[in-house]
Amino acid sequence: MSAQTYLAYDYPLLSAFWTMLWFFLWIMWFILLFRIIVDIFRDDDMSGWGKAGWTLFVIVLPFLGVLIYVIARGKGMGKREIAQARAQQEAFDSYVRETAKGTAPTSSADELAKLSEMRTRGDITEEEFRKAKELVLSGAGPAKSSEALHTTPGH
Repeated sequence: MSAQTYLAYDYPLLSAFWTMLWFFLWIMWFILLFRIIVDIFRDDDMSGWGKAGWTLFVIVLPFLGVLIYVIARGKGMGKREIAQARAQQEAFDSYVRETAKGTAPTSSADELAKLSEMRTRGDITEEEFRKAKELVLSGAGPAKSSEALHTTPGH
């Protein structure tokens, strides 16, 4: 048994610390590299040739390319990140407003305007308009007045 075996006590605590530090820096390096590549393609002001050049520079000479990109365009990276976050928030807010608008109850004035428009188009008769108008004004609600228009006396 002349083969040398390594046990846990052969790897000192300081070496474990340095290994974890290098591993952490390695992960951070890849995160930074991917963020820069995403930022290159997110920038609408840069031409296609500029994007190709920066991408090639960052891939061929990664440490130098990333360092120069952060120095040259680092301030713009933050602005583009904030602009994208704001655009996403505005899109979400718009979606929520549009979705909420479709489920909001209509007022009696809106319901009367719709009924009047239906009467002028000839979709409902004067008698149906009068009954629906009474339902809306009595507070029966727009849903009930719509149901009253579509029910016939025989059913």
